[in-house]
Amino acid sequence: MFYWFYRHLDINIFQYISIRAGLGFFIAFFMTVYLLPKFIEWAKKKKANQPIYEHAPQSHQAKVGTPTMGGIIFVFTTLIATILTAKLNNIYVVGALVTIALFSLIGIKDDLAKITKNKNDEGLTPKMKIILQVIASFIVIGLLFYVDHPTSLYVPFQKYALFDMGFYSIIFWTLVMIASTNAVNLTDGLDGLATVPSIIAFFTLSLIVYITGHAIISEYLLLPNIKLVGELSIVGACFMGALIAFLWYNSHPAQVFMGDSGSLTIGGFMGYMAIVAKSEILLIAIGFIFVLEAVSVILQVGSFKYRKKRVFLMAPIHHHFEQKGWMENKIIVRFWIIAFMTNLIALASLKIR
Repeated sequence: MFYWFYRHLDINIFQYISIRAGLGFFIAFFMTVYLLPKFIEWAKKKKANQPIYEHAPQSHQAKVGTPTMGGIIFVFTTLIATILTAKLNNIYVVGALVTIALFSLIGIKDDLAKITKNKNDEGLTPKMKIILQVIASFIVIGLLFYVDHPTSLYVPFQKYALFDMGFYSIIFWTLVMIASTNAVNLTDGLDGLATVPSIIAFFTLSLIVYITGHAIISEYLLLPNIKLVGELSIVGACFMGALIAFLWYNSHPAQVFMGDSGSLTIGGFMGYMAIVAKSEILLIAIGFIFVLEAVSVILQVGSFKYRKKRVFLMAPIHHHFEQKGWMENKIIVRFWIIAFMTNLIALASLKIR
C-alpha cells in the first residue's frame, strides 16, 4: 500500500526499502502488542493450553495451563504488515508470503492435534510432518526456479561461488528449509529461548538480502547481486517487529508459547531467506543456536541407538543444562549471548573475503 502512495500519489519517501521496512516493523510490533493480550485471554477461556511433555524436567510442571499457539498472532501481523509495506508484485515477497502461510498451516494443524488430545506427542506424526514440509518446500523452490534464481553455492569468507548446483539445488534447498524449520522447533522449549535468536537471525538475513539486492554495496563487498531480492528485507523487518512484541509476553515466565504454528513458520522463513540471500552455509553461524539444539538431538538419538548410552543428560541440549541445575533464565540468556556473537561472526564474513 505504501509503495502505491509513491507510484500514484508521488510521495517519494515510500520508494525507499529502508523507510517501508521501518514502517513494516512498527506496524507488526504495535499490532502484535494490541492483539496478543486478547488472544491470551481467549486461549485461556478455550483452554488452548500447551501440553507439557511427560519426560520434561520437573520445573516445567509450573507451565501447565500456559496458552499456546501464540505464533498465530505474530504470523498474522507479519503478513498484514508485509501486505501494507512491500511490493506485492515482487516474486521474492510472494515467495515469502507463501512460505509463511504454508509452514504456519502445518504448525497450526500440529498444535490443534496436541491441544485436542492434550498430549505433547499426539500431534502430527514425524513422518507426516516431514512430508508436509517437503511439499511446502517444493512449492516455494518452484517459485525460485520460476524466476531463475541463481543456483551457485557460496561459502563464508570466499569471494566467489564454489560451483553451480544446477538441479541438485532442489534437493539442497529442500534440506535447508526442512533442517531450519525443525531446528527452530526443537529450540522452542524454554521461555523466549527461540524468540531472541530468531530476531537476531532475521536482522542478519534482512541486512544480507538488502545488500544482495543493492548493486553498489554488493559489488563493493564482492557479494552476488540479485535483482529484486532487497524487497525481502521488508518482510524480515516485519517479522522482527512482530517477534519483539511477542517477546514481551513470551519472556520468562512466559504468558504464552508460540507453539509449532510459530516455530515451524520462523524456521521455514529463515531457510527461505538464507536461500534467497545465497547464505545457505552461512546459516549455520546465523542460526547457530538452532543448529546446536538439532545436533544435540541427533547425537543423543544416534548414541542411544547404537551405543545404548546417552551423550547428554537430556536432549535438546537446553534440557541437559536444566538437569545439571542451571536456572532456566541463565540458560536462556547465555544462549542469547551465543546467538548474538555468532551473528557478529556471520556479518564479519561479509567483509572478510
